[in-house]
Amino acid sequence: MSKTAIFFATGYEEIEALTVVDILRRAGEEITMVSVTGERRVTGSHGVEVTMDKVLPEVNFGETDVIVLPGGMPGTKNLEACGALMEQVDAFMKAGKTVAAICAAPSILGHRGHLNGKKACSFPDMEAELAGADVRQEPAVIDGNIVTGRGMGAAIPFGLAVLEKLQGKDAAEEMAGKIMYRG
Repeated sequence: MSKTAIFFATGYEEIEALTVVDILRRAGEEITMVSVTGERRVTGSHGVEVTMDKVLPEVNFGETDVIVLPGGMPGTKNLEACGALMEQVDAFMKAGKTVAAICAAPSILGHRGHLNGKKACSFPDMEAELAGADVRQEPAVIDGNIVTGRGMGAAIPFGLAVLEKLQGKDAAEEMAGKIMYRG
């Protein structure tokens, strides 16, 4: 199984973040919830506080296969302001490792030049931030090593798209059936 790290900053969108955690753990993937705040507990954009598995300095990126960036405000801005995380996003992109982002968070990839010539989606208000992308209005898009999602209402299709990237289309379809999702 792959090792996935999902990064939480103050103001993350709870459903986007935790849906991915849930779907991947159900599928047997190893997923680590990581705080970029330096604290083990991180509060989301709607006041939900969650205890993380690790704080950023504890992550071994050499043993991590996937980075997931949930959206939310100001969560997305707080993720983007984390220099150490942005260095890793750039390194993952350069190495062709999987990076997934949903809602406002795909804008981070656009700002960093990682969406040039790629199909991607984001929250509609953030589409102008997807510099160089072929912007789609789909719930979730996979293009090479990048997975993007549109927003909270697309959290399940996004989580299933990340699972598809890791385990294949059949595994994602099987999971969709198990969780009674019919998109």
